Amino acid sequence: MKTSTIVSISVGTAVTGLIAYAAYFDYKRRNDPGFRKALKRESRRQARIAKEEAEIQGKRQREEIKLAVQEAIEEGFPTDVEEKEAFFMQQIAQGEALAGDGSDPVGAALCFYKGLKVYPEPSSLIRIYDNTVPKEILEILAVMVAQDKSLKVGDFGASSDRGSESGHGVE
Repeated sequence: MKTSTIVSISVGTAVTGLIAYAAYFDYKRRNDPGFRKALKRESRRQARIAKEEAEIQGKRQREEIKLAVQEAIEEGFPTDVEEKEAFFMQQIAQGEALAGDGSDPVGAALCFYKGLKVYPEPSSLIRIYDNTVPKEILEILAVMVAQDKSLKVGDFGASSDRGSESGHGVE
């Protein structure tokens, strides 16, 4: 026999086997109550595992945010006006680059937080962030602002109707 004949017979057998298994699976799913229960049980188990993993990831991200804010506060911020302006521009540029990249939302939010920390009117900058920063990063930034009790931002998002309508305001 030719090699191509052997290959085509092998492929045909494999495809026939897959189709037969799919038909058998569908038959069992439709007609066997025990099989359906087992499928539902497995589906619930997978959903529970996914939920637990999401909770663990959320806790991990909150800890990462808390540590990032503490480190930023410990590093300190510039006090001179020119230094503040240069620091602000550097942090905003870095935050925009990280936000555009999308690979490090906590890092991007940290840059925006540092810029907010040295800005003379944080509440007006928050309104600007509301319109320009992606929602995911803005939510992380809100957690960072909540962590820092020394940062006075007033009614974060409450004074601007636009911010609360878009869902970007922090309550």
